[in-house]
This record gives sequence, C-alpha cells and structure tokens, in this order.
Amino acid sequence: VWHNNEPVWTSALDPSRTSSFEDPPRSLIYRAPIDTMSRVNSGAMSNTVTDPYEFCKETEGEDASTDTLLKCVTQILAKDSGSLEYSRTVLLVFSASLVFFMQAGFAMVCAGAVRKKNVQNTMLKNLLDACGAAIAFFTVGYAFAYGGSDPESADKTFIGSANFFLMDEENYAFFLFQYAFSAASATIVAGTLAERCQMAAYLCYSLMLTGWVYPVIAHSVWSPNGFLSAYSIDPLWGVGMIDFAGSGVVHVTGGVTALFATMILGPRRGRFHDDTGRKLDKPREFPGHSMALQMLGTFILWFGWYGFNCGSALLSDSIYASDTAALAGVNTTLAAGAAGITALFLNLFVLERITGEPFFDLKYAMNGALCGLVSVTAGCGVIEPWASVVVGFIGGIIYVAGSRGLIMLRLDDAVDAIPVHMMNGIWGLFSVGLLASPRQLVKAFGHDDHPGLFYTWRAGYSDARLLGVQMVGLLFILGWVFVIMFPFFIWLDWKGWFRSDPLEEIVGLDTSYHGGLALVGGDDDINPEYISAYNQKKQEGLRRRRGGNVQSEGTRETGYGDDDQYDADDLGNGEVIHDDDEADPEEIAKMHM
Repeated sequence: VWHNNEPVWTSALDPSRTSSFEDPPRSLIYRAPIDTMSRVNSGAMSNTVTDPYEFCKETEGEDASTDTLLKCVTQILAKDSGSLEYSRTVLLVFSASLVFFMQAGFAMVCAGAVRKKNVQNTMLKNLLDACGAAIAFFTVGYAFAYGGSDPESADKTFIGSANFFLMDEENYAFFLFQYAFSAASATIVAGTLAERCQMAAYLCYSLMLTGWVYPVIAHSVWSPNGFLSAYSIDPLWGVGMIDFAGSGVVHVTGGVTALFATMILGPRRGRFHDDTGRKLDKPREFPGHSMALQMLGTFILWFGWYGFNCGSALLSDSIYASDTAALAGVNTTLAAGAAGITALFLNLFVLERITGEPFFDLKYAMNGALCGLVSVTAGCGVIEPWASVVVGFIGGIIYVAGSRGLIMLRLDDAVDAIPVHMMNGIWGLFSVGLLASPRQLVKAFGHDDHPGLFYTWRAGYSDARLLGVQMVGLLFILGWVFVIMFPFFIWLDWKGWFRSDPLEEIVGLDTSYHGGLALVGGDDDINPEYISAYNQKKQEGLRRRRGGNVQSEGTRETGYGDDDQYDADDLGNGEVIHDDDEADPEEIAKMHM
C-alpha cells in the first residue's frame, strides 16, 4: 500500500504493522505462478518458492523503477490471489456435493428404520426435501439468509433483502453450499414422521422450513449483519455466537422442528396403546426392516460430514483456513468414534442392570456415532482434538438418555432424530462456550478475546461471555422455530392435512400413496381384507383424511359415512388400531364402508 507517498508492506491481519518496500517481511512467502510474466514463461524463473519483491528485483533488474517493481509485485499477488480463489471455489463446490450426498445417507437410514410397507413413501419424502429446498432456497431462502450482506457495516438486520431468485448474485459456489445445508436441516424431520404423515403436508413443511424458518436463523448466526454473528465487525458482547458448521443452525433447527411435529402428529398406531386406547405397560417395538440400509446410511452421513465441517473452513478469509479445515476433519473423526463406542457400551451396561441380559445393540452404535458428528459440528474448527473426544463421549451419553427419555414421554421418533440432532446440537453449542481454544480461535476468527470458559479458569480468571452468547443463540433458535412451526403444524392438523388416514396407515403408505400391493403375503403379511377395505374406500370416493369438520362434544366427521363418528381421542390420536394383524379386519372394513 501507499503511505506518505511511499510504497510500504503491511499486514492484512494487523494494518499497523508496516515495513519499507525495499525491506519486505521475511514471513511473507508466496509461490510465484509460472505464467505470471513473460520472463517466467521463458524460463527466467520456474515455479519456485520466493517472495515477490526479490523475484521482481531479479526479473526486472536492480535498476528498475519503483513503479515497475510495484507493477510486477501486483501481477504476482493478483495471480496468486486468483489461483487461491479458483481453488477455494472448486473445493467449496466439492464440499457442497459431499453435503448434498448426505441426503442419500438420510434416505438409507430412514428406509432401513421403517417397515417394508412404508419404504417407498419414506424415500419419496427424502427426495421431496431436496426438491422443495432447491426451489424455496432459490426463490427466497438465500435472499433472506444472505442477500445484501455488507461485511463492512456494523448494522444489524433481521433478514436479507436482495438476491431473490439469485438476481445479481455471482458467488454460485456459496449458494450451492448453503442450499445443501438448508436441505440437510429439512430432511432431519423425515424419519421422525415416518409411516404416518401425509405427502402434501410434508411438502408444505419442507417449503416453509427452507424458505423462511431456516434462512432467518442462518442470517442471524452466519451473515455478517446478523445480530448473533461472530463474523460481524461489532459482534454481540464482543464475541458473537460461534456455530462453526451448524450444530445449532442446522441440527437444532431440524431437531426441534421434529419434536414439535411428532407432538402434534402423535405416535404410530399401537406404539404406546392397545386397541382399546389403554396404555401398554411396555411400548411396542417397531423394528426397521433392514439394519444393513441403516448402517450404509450411517457411513454415508459420516463421509458427507467431512464436507459439512471441513468445507465450512473454506468460507473463512483467514490465512490459516487450510489448517482449520484439517483440524475440523480430525475433530469430526474423533468425536464420531468416541460417541459411537460410548453409546454402544453404555446401553450394554443399562441393559445388564435392567434386564440382566445385555446385548450389543447396533442401533446405539450407529446413532451414537451420528451424535458425535452433530455435537462436534459447532466447534470442530475451534476446539483441540482432545476436546473433540470429550464432546463425543458426552454426546454418546446424551443419546442413550435422550432415546430412553422419549419413550418415557410417549413421543414416537422412528429414527431417534430428536436425541441425535436436537439434544446433541444443543450440547454442541454449549461445548463451544466451554472448550473453545484461544489458539484455534485466532486461526479461525482472528481473535482470542473470549475463549471457552475452561480456558479462562486455567488462566486464572473467569470469562463466560462466549458461553452466554451461545445460550442466547440457542434460545433464539428454539423460540423462532416454536413461534413459526408449532402453529403451522397445528393448522395442518386442524385442516386434516397432517396425519394419514387410519386405514392407509394399516395397509401401508406404499399401498395407499404409490399403488403398490406387492406386500400382501410378504414379510409384513398385511391381511388381504385390509386391502379389500381400502379398495372399497377408494372406489366409493371416500378419501377425506382424519380431523375434518369439528362437531359437537369433541367428535369429528370421519368422512366414511354420515352416521359414523368417533371420538377425537380414539382414532384421531393414532392409538386405537394396531398395525398389521392385531386389529379385526372385519371391523376395519365396516368402519370404512
């Protein structure tokens, strides 16, 4: 830069540090591109490591003027910057591809965790997440999240206000990366609502989450103009919320949405009650049809998570971005391994104490590893490797407690997405406030003013600002999702668009939505009389869903006949009729005639 009409070197991290043009800092070393100047192309100097000033003195001559040397140096630095930007763009697109490939992992986990009669329907809902998110994020989601962001302004905004339909947006790699994140947040809910949610309701939810709910949270935490952002030039409480790759923005958002959804939707039929509506002493298990698919999905998710966490480091302008990306990859691996082992053996211990017959439950190992991945996502770039093991260890404990806690609360989650994503996402945010390393904070954010609480204790003082900001951010995410999604699900349920018809659930959503009758006589052994009753219902045109016009004394119109009514607390909450062969098919047929 020019200072007092003289060219000087200055540090991008600390502009107050300068040195004369003739005496450049020795620490500034660049790789001179081969095609920077014609002299390089002619072999005067090949692709060797040097500093630009010495290189230009050699190529331009000792008697070269200052203007000539400045032009030479500018060409080198510009070319080097262009090469770096090209590499960053390519790697960001690749990372986005890895994150998007996680959709396949979610689909495999969901498909393996449900019964065979619902596989097609579950897979289609995962596909709808990707499709709906693409349209919603393209039209308004990206604009609300990042449109019109100004890194040089200290102003705080609630949402973005530009780049709708990607107008005037040139950073397509960044859009692709952020779209993959939004789709991942939406698809978390697919497994929780499996086997009982209508298709139209699911698509509406996906559009709402990726087009409005998620973008507002992403803007608040990751946009330089968000009120929680650590990337702002005036961050909250001098530090801002650090959610490096999305434990809160992605996973808590998706997980708490799944919680609200299953509270309104109700459990699968026969899960917690018998056919008379009485609570079962022991909840009925609905084992998935393929443990192999669940394992395949787990490994795909683990693989894609490297794009999730390591790719987030590419968004930084820090000169240590490559170091941070490598650290994120190491922490991702260690946390997943620690959590998987912890959950497996802790469940083994619990089973031994409760039943006296312990066994290795593969589900706990798989979901435990996913818990480690979720919990380390917030701090993967700012904690030390030893801390990632601690984060994963506690994440495995949280999963075992959370999974059993859901059953105690009579909340049905087919794939345990709530303890995996919501509970461990919350732990991930707290772990940053406790374990963020000053050394890694400098590399990732350029400062270490307010590190994790444990590091301040070790230094002899107490500073909980970062932990406090993490708590504020968590409360904002929980509150925003509650305010929007909870009433939205209630409205869907009131309209009768949320839960599938009772008979459709019994015959399977593959049959009712996709026209497949191949399961009759198969592994699920659906009674043919259920299929007959369902076909009669279709032929008579009685296709209205549960929860239609509200009538007096808490009853609802079933849509199956003018005189047939039932209490909303019976079939309405999905508890009276068991799945498969536990209900009388003649009664089912009469109900739907």
